[in-house]
Amino acid sequence: MATPGETSSGRIPDFAALHPRYNLIYKRVLPSAPVHRISNAGQPMNEAPRAASRLQQRLKARQFAITAEITPPVSCDGEDLLRKAQPLRSLADAVNVTDGASARAHLSPLVAAALLLDEGIEPILQLTCRDRNRIALQGDLLGAAASGITNILLLTGDDPKAGDQPDTKPVFDLDSLTLTRMARDMRDKGELPSGRKIAGRAHFFLGAADVPIDPPPAWRPNKLAAKIAAGAQFAQTQFCMDEEIVRRYAARLSEHEGTRGLALLIGIAPLRSAKSARWMQKHLYGTIIPQHLIDRLERAADPAAEGERICVELIEAFSQIPGVAGVHAMAPANEAALPRVIAQARRRLATRDAR
Repeated sequence: MATPGETSSGRIPDFAALHPRYNLIYKRVLPSAPVHRISNAGQPMNEAPRAASRLQQRLKARQFAITAEITPPVSCDGEDLLRKAQPLRSLADAVNVTDGASARAHLSPLVAAALLLDEGIEPILQLTCRDRNRIALQGDLLGAAASGITNILLLTGDDPKAGDQPDTKPVFDLDSLTLTRMARDMRDKGELPSGRKIAGRAHFFLGAADVPIDPPPAWRPNKLAAKIAAGAQFAQTQFCMDEEIVRRYAARLSEHEGTRGLALLIGIAPLRSAKSARWMQKHLYGTIIPQHLIDRLERAADPAAEGERICVELIEAFSQIPGVAGVHAMAPANEAALPRVIAQARRRLATRDAR
């Protein structure tokens, strides 16, 4: 009898050839390579351990990193996702795929991350606690590891009341701190919280969210330090487009043992207009955009182009601040601007470094 997913001859059924995305599924579920003997450590004996992600390698080498973010579409067609992501290929060091951004339904982030990886685009999988209990989150972490996804940003998630289905019941079985600790232990101990052993190995590179502030004299980064103690290895921040605040914030993190050495990626955006900048300040918690940048947008003949110039300038400025490992470029409702901004920033950085 043929096993599920095979014909009687053991071949992948012909319908897999009808759509290129079926090939992704069958490559992961029915690999063509022979089955390897497994060692006691749970690794194939004739395979070397998988390397760290490109993002992790770059940050470890203290090379300035640029990540970007896209929101998976409300679509059943993977090509709709890839049309958004392909322009970032070879430009962004990794691309975040959001998990139910703004508390709204989108294409599954785990599937989206796997599709990007299959296209040679390194993903950062975002996982939130809002929609899943710990059992479901453990399953998604196992699925990420099995798919070769290593970069994972662990978040609590937006309140469903902020979305377009406000009657949705939130889960919040865990918070982001507990989820980070759980993912770390699944990676390092090779077991679930129940003690059940995990076959194979996870190679997670774990990230946390952060909200920069202009630190007062007595302030200590206790919340971020707790995330690092739980297992976070990098942090991506809320929008912070004030160079001097970033400088002071990064310096303060470097002063404290619990946050010293963290790979910090500062959130930036190609602002479309002064109006959009003010909207972000009002509605996106923790957003910092200085007034002088808003004034520039007000005076500009082409505010969107001016917003992209500002973003490029900030990338170059942040690359020279001690303690800043990179930037995280986000552009809600303006994702088409991201490839232009990153490409121009990389040219400017290369020109500066060549001097």
